[in-house]
Amino acid sequence: MQTYAVGDIHGQRALLEQAHELIAADRAANGEADAPVVHVGDVVDRGPDSRGSIAFLMQGQAAGAPWLVLKGNHDRMFEGFLADPWQRDPGLRAELSWLHPRLGGPQTLESYGLRKPADRPVDQVHAEALAAVPQAHRDWLAGLPLYHLRGQALFVHAGIRPGVDLAAQREHDLLWIRADFLEDTRDHGALVVHGHTAIDAARHHGNRLNIDSSAGYGGPVSAVVIEGRDAWLLTPAGRVPLLP
Repeated sequence: MQTYAVGDIHGQRALLEQAHELIAADRAANGEADAPVVHVGDVVDRGPDSRGSIAFLMQGQAAGAPWLVLKGNHDRMFEGFLADPWQRDPGLRAELSWLHPRLGGPQTLESYGLRKPADRPVDQVHAEALAAVPQAHRDWLAGLPLYHLRGQALFVHAGIRPGVDLAAQREHDLLWIRADFLEDTRDHGALVVHGHTAIDAARHHGNRLNIDSSAGYGGPVSAVVIEGRDAWLLTPAGRVPLLP
């Protein structure tokens, strides 16, 4: 069973398209035309074209491409700001908000045409955002699933709470967990394919595979292919094994 996966995008539409070009080349060379592509979330924030990234994914899905997009914590923060600009995602530290430059929310709103959203009154920015962000984008964000289990791989944005059944996992952990998951070396029953924690390059840890290659900080958007619990990074030169 073959599954493709794409790491955190963070508003980098050009890099997202490059990742899909690598997938298309691998699909042509290695068969399985119906193998799905799972994006592990964080479509928006930090990069220059969050709107374009959402539009690209929506267009592909509408055209019938076997693409699945999971919800990331940044996608939820964008969705939450549109619903209530004063709400605070429980995963954020008290001194931060989605409009803080460190989070990248202002860049997302700028991609929808807003001017200097971090420097103006929140209520004014919110009203402009509601007018600028298409309802179809809001509905798409609201409908993103939290995880996808296929074969021997579990795809999720941040990770899982070790030792907890999948059906009992909390949304907060699936979108935000770090140390309790990253430092646990136990087998989770499936290879957990995740993003959220930025690293230099995709890395296989045996019980998990991190594919967040720091697109939000100048790195690439990684594309990988998974067969069973084995994984390969897709490159212009072909597959490169990701060994535990």
